[in-house]
Amino acid sequence: MARTLKGRGYELVDFNEKADVYIVNSCSVTAKADKKSEQAIRKARNRNQQATVVMVGCYAQLQPAKIAGLEGVDLILGNDEKSRLPEYLEQFDKTRWPEPHTCPAFLDRDFFPAYSHGDRTRSFLKVQDGCDYRCSYCTIPLARGRSRNQSIASTVNQAREIAQGGVKEIILTGVNIGDFGKSTHESFTGLIRALEKIRGIERIRISSIEPNLLSDEIIDLVAGSGKFLPHFHIPLQSGSDEILGYMRRRYKREHFLRRIQSIREKLPSAFIGVDVIVGFPGEDEHRFIQTMNFLKELDVSYYHAFSFSSRPATPAYTMEKEVPANIIKERSMEVQQLAEEKKEDFYRKHLGQSRRVLFENMIQNGNIQGFTDNYIRVEIPYMPGLQGQIQEVYLQDYHKQGMIKGSLLKQQSIQA
Repeated sequence: MARTLKGRGYELVDFNEKADVYIVNSCSVTAKADKKSEQAIRKARNRNQQATVVMVGCYAQLQPAKIAGLEGVDLILGNDEKSRLPEYLEQFDKTRWPEPHTCPAFLDRDFFPAYSHGDRTRSFLKVQDGCDYRCSYCTIPLARGRSRNQSIASTVNQAREIAQGGVKEIILTGVNIGDFGKSTHESFTGLIRALEKIRGIERIRISSIEPNLLSDEIIDLVAGSGKFLPHFHIPLQSGSDEILGYMRRRYKREHFLRRIQSIREKLPSAFIGVDVIVGFPGEDEHRFIQTMNFLKELDVSYYHAFSFSSRPATPAYTMEKEVPANIIKERSMEVQQLAEEKKEDFYRKHLGQSRRVLFENMIQNGNIQGFTDNYIRVEIPYMPGLQGQIQEVYLQDYHKQGMIKGSLLKQQSIQA
């Protein structure tokens, strides 16, 4: 959206600045996400009463009538319609009531390609959209429709465009990226092989991928790749097989364990992040203890704990045996504490090693930060010309803020 508007003569400014148009790209995966989007609307309106305020995305898709009743919203665009944002802005009459424009998610919808641009460090490339799964807690199929993608050839062309802009790293994103190829009779492994051949892009990361779709072939391709990085993000959601069944997940904990073991055998230094939902209906004390024991057993690098949020129009919305909010909060904090311990342990295992770091553009307190290939955040004293560069860094000391202090090994190789 930002790239398209800039091409029409708009100037991109910080959301905290006064602007003529504010765009809130909403999420609706939890009730908290809905609230954050509503807060962003109020902030935008307070900054400029005369501005056009637009709500797009999943919350706009799922509840356009509710959003139309919020004070401060002018234009509401669903997930298909947001690709035509410039047209809607040009036609919009601010004197009328809020205008909702949404297409039902159950209809066959097109795939709208997109990638981020403007940060010479990395770019997010959308390779897939929608989901054919029906997890009992999830609104994504309602908001994003069926699983779909453009062809490998078209995706590769977009990656080449990104490379021409000098970007060093691409992150492949989507709703269920392991399902890539379903609508074009191709495969995610085929996409990996094609992207591997692109010149100019030095690093490629895979975003969240379902454990039942993370095959040994994919792990082998990443292990043998010169571009794909040793970094996986895999949703577990629960360590109880019974809760996984209630959630309608497509695997058991034993399968998840085998996936982690396979990664560790072939990529011992890989960063493995895992999602966990805490407080799903039916998660009694016994099942939570099962989950915690399983989480402690797994050789992973970090957990992200989500407090269960009951969403309308999902099967979980009417499930019995709800977990009290105070218990959910306590359990979430317990998982988060384990997450920090796992992350510190992973970071400390790499002290005394050297890793290649891609440095970001932000400079703070005379230091510059970046990420290693295996997703360790590193900070070193700033030197001119480091931004957007990949350099070999010696990992020296662990910092309590979840970071490693490092030093350059080849300072003479820096080019401004």
